[in-house]
Amino acid sequence: MKKDNKKVVYWLLTGCFLIFVMVLVGGITRLTHSGLSMSDFKLVTDMVPPMTDAQWQKEFEIYQQFPEYQKVNYHFSLEDFKDIYFWEWLHRLLGRVLGLVFLLPFFYFLFTKQFTKPTFYKSLLLLFLGGFQGFLGWYMVKSGLVDNPDVSHFRLAMHLMAAFITFAVTFWVALDLIYPERKPPISKPFKHLITATIIVLLLQIMWGAFVAGLDAGWIHNHWPLMTDGKLIHETVYIEQDTLWKNIVEGKSGVQFVHRYLAYVVVILVGVMAFKSHKLQLTPAQHNGIKATVLMVIIQFVLGVFTLILAVPVWLGVAHQIGAFFLLSAMTFTLHRFSK
Repeated sequence: MKKDNKKVVYWLLTGCFLIFVMVLVGGITRLTHSGLSMSDFKLVTDMVPPMTDAQWQKEFEIYQQFPEYQKVNYHFSLEDFKDIYFWEWLHRLLGRVLGLVFLLPFFYFLFTKQFTKPTFYKSLLLLFLGGFQGFLGWYMVKSGLVDNPDVSHFRLAMHLMAAFITFAVTFWVALDLIYPERKPPISKPFKHLITATIIVLLLQIMWGAFVAGLDAGWIHNHWPLMTDGKLIHETVYIEQDTLWKNIVEGKSGVQFVHRYLAYVVVILVGVMAFKSHKLQLTPAQHNGIKATVLMVIIQFVLGVFTLILAVPVWLGVAHQIGAFFLLSAMTFTLHRFSK
């Protein structure tokens, strides 16, 4: 049987799609403040949601013992609780499905000897990243169950970044099998430019997670200037005592960094597009550049409207998905310029 065959490629691309769905549902879970509705973790029994009134009442009573209900959602009825419970339950269920989709075919391909040695080791890395992502999800939720009824924005950023990185690595491994023969890069400086752009994009995504975790999108809801947004949302924000704390913990500071990193990403992608015209590109390389330019324009526009409309759920999710597709385009482009 041929090793690294189409079945392995489809397996990897299915994993990419499920990670995308996980990010989508995770974004909705965050924006609807549903992430703390399931206050404990049961690996098997949580896969089925409460089915009877008695089961729902029991889950609601458990939720009432934790700070989010006691300090924020004390006015919630059982029906309100069901709404937020659904998104967290779906997010956890998808995590379990994703784990099975990675694990079961992995052992099948291993025992039927359908892996080459390099792909086997890369797949082990993917399994580790997936398991680590699950751990970070538990670690993030845990931070919101004691005293402060909100998850740590640092842990939220770790959880989101792990998802994006796991997707990018999975996509890269799939591309290795789709394009087994690759030419040396046309221009090392150009490849380094793409790499630098991806690094800045990942920083931008991380600060986007800080904005989401601190609800910092509900202030300064104007563009291009950061004027006071309290008239739109009565959100309290306090200046921190050092510059570093302002840019990682202050609501105004994290929004400032997120705004201006967006400009840096746009400029870098513009430089990529300009310099690419001087190179003899393959069709795949050309398409990668075009997709990156298109996605950075869409993502920038989504970011502006998400801000000025004070983060409606659908637009906040669209903005997060835009980042996902932009990273996909850049990962593909970097792969096409790599050895």
